Amino acid sequence: MLKEAESYDDVYGSFTWEVPEFVNMGTLVCDRHAIADPSRTALICQNENGDITQYSFQALMGLSNKLANLLVAKGLKRGDRLGILLSQSVETGIAHIAAWKAGLISIPMFTLFGEDALRFRFADSGARAVITDTENLGKIETIKPDLPDLGVVLVSDSRKDGGKEGGGIFDLWRGLDDAKDAFTPVKTTADDPSFISYTSGTTGNPKGALHAHRTLFGHMPGVEFPHEFFPQPGDLMWTPADWAWIGGLMNALMGAWYHGVPVLAHRARKFDPEEAVKLMGRHQVRNTFMPPTVLKLMRDVEKPVERYGVNLRTVASAGEPMGAELLDWGRETLGVSFNEFYGQTECNLVTSSCSKIMESKPGSMGRAVPGHVVEIIDPDGNVLGPEEEGQIAVKSPDPVMFLEYWNNPQATTEKFLGNWLLTGDRGAKDADGYFWFLGREDDVITSAGYRIGPGEIEDCLAKHPAVSLAAAIGIPDPLRTERIKAFIQLRPGHTGNAELESDIREFFNRRLSPHEKPRLIEFVDQLPMTATGKIKRKELREAEIAKINPEE
Repeated sequence: MLKEAESYDDVYGSFTWEVPEFVNMGTLVCDRHAIADPSRTALICQNENGDITQYSFQALMGLSNKLANLLVAKGLKRGDRLGILLSQSVETGIAHIAAWKAGLISIPMFTLFGEDALRFRFADSGARAVITDTENLGKIETIKPDLPDLGVVLVSDSRKDGGKEGGGIFDLWRGLDDAKDAFTPVKTTADDPSFISYTSGTTGNPKGALHAHRTLFGHMPGVEFPHEFFPQPGDLMWTPADWAWIGGLMNALMGAWYHGVPVLAHRARKFDPEEAVKLMGRHQVRNTFMPPTVLKLMRDVEKPVERYGVNLRTVASAGEPMGAELLDWGRETLGVSFNEFYGQTECNLVTSSCSKIMESKPGSMGRAVPGHVVEIIDPDGNVLGPEEEGQIAVKSPDPVMFLEYWNNPQATTEKFLGNWLLTGDRGAKDADGYFWFLGREDDVITSAGYRIGPGEIEDCLAKHPAVSLAAAIGIPDPLRTERIKAFIQLRPGHTGNAELESDIREFFNRRLSPHEKPRLIEFVDQLPMTATGKIKRKELREAEIAKINPEE
C-alpha cells in the first residue's frame, strides 16, 4: 500500500514494489478476507427491478471453490482459457476468482459484442469453456459450430425459464449445487498468466493482452492514488464501466476486493445519468471510476446531492481529458475533486492526479503513479525535456505490464522500443512533472503548420451551456493540410440551428487561439463511441474523407 504523506515527492520516493514469487489473484481478492473476517460484505447486487442481494467474502469463497471444482470436473486444465460473457453480477466475480484458483486464464467479454466480435475472440484465444446467461446464449449457439475448442457452455440463469441442457450446454447453478465448496488453489507464480483483456481498437482485429497474476500488485498504486489513499473507512466502490474491460475489472472490482472493500454491481442496459445518481445515493457509494463522457452526461442532473443524497469521497476518471469546466462542476456540485489518470489495456494506471497532496491541473493526466517510470520519448527512445512533444512511454520491467499479445509475437515486439513500452499516444511533460495527453498518433491535427491536439478544442466547446459532448478532427485541406471540424452533441432542450452555431462560434472565438478554431461545425444526435466511452474520432474522420473522395 502507498504510505500517506504530505507531498507527492514523499509518496513517490518512499514506494517500493513487494511482489512475492508465488501469487494467486483468486486468493488475494477473496479467500484471505473470508478467512480473516467471514461476514465482511464483498458484493451488493441490485438488479433492474431494484431488488438487492448481498454476498460476503465467505460466500464468494464458497461459490468460487464450487465453480473451480465444476470447471475441473468438466475437463479444464491449468492454462486453459475460460470466456466470461456476463455483465456486472456475482457470477462474473466468482468466474474470475474460480478461474485463477484453478490456474485457468479468464477472458472477460462484453455482452454487447455481436457474433463476429465474439467469434474472433473465442477462436483467437482457443477458449475451451464459456460462462454466459440466457440472453447471450443464442450468440454462443450460433458461433459454437465454428469453434472446435469450445466444448463447455455454462448458463447462469437458465433455471428461471426452464433452461436447456445437452450438446455441451449446462446449467451453472445446478452444477454449483452439486459441487464441493472446498478447493485447493493452484500454486501460481507472479509471472503465470491470469487473464486476457482484448483491446478495444476501432479498426482491425483486437489484440489480446495477456496479463500475469502480478498485475494485481501492479494495479494497486494506481487504484490507491486517484482514490486518495484508498481504502478509507466506509469506502464502497461502483463503476458504470462494464467489468469486461480492464478499467471495470481491475480499476474497480478487483482493486476494491484486494483491499476488502465492498463493490456495488449494477449494469443498466443503457446509461441513464439520473438513474446512476439515484443508485449512488441509495447505496452511499463513496468511490467511483467514470469516463469523462459519463461525467459530462451527469451534469444534466439537477442537485444530485440535495435530491438524491450522493456522498462521494473520490471520483477517478480516464479515457479522455476532462478539462477545467468538468473539474469545476465536480467541486461545486458534488463537493469532490475529480482525479484524472491514464493507462492502457497493456499497461494500466501509470499516471494520475491525487488532489489530496498535489495541485490538480485541468486537462492533465497527473504525474507518474508511485512505482512507475513514465516519460516522453522521441522515435529513437531518447527522453525529451519539459514541454517537448513526443510519445508517452513506460519503462520496463513493471509489474502492471502485460506479458505479451496472445498469438501475436510481431505486435508484442512492435510494442517495445528497447526497455520502453510504447503507448502509441502523444503527449508532453511540463516542468512540474505533469503529463498532458495530445491524442492518439492519428488524432493529432496538422493545420497551417501547427500540430493540434483535439482535447483543448473539445474542452472549450464543452463549456458552452448547450453542449453535452464534442469531438474535433482534422479533415483534408489543400491549403492548410487539414481543417478543423467539430461535431457537437447537444444537451436536452437545445436545437442545432444557424443561430446556435453562431453563438457557439462567438463563444470559442473568445477562448481559442486562431489556429485552434473549428472552421466547420456539425450537430449530431449522438457521437460514435467505443464500448469504454472513448469518442471514435477515427470513424468520424473516415466518414468525412469518404464524402470528399467517395470512390476511395
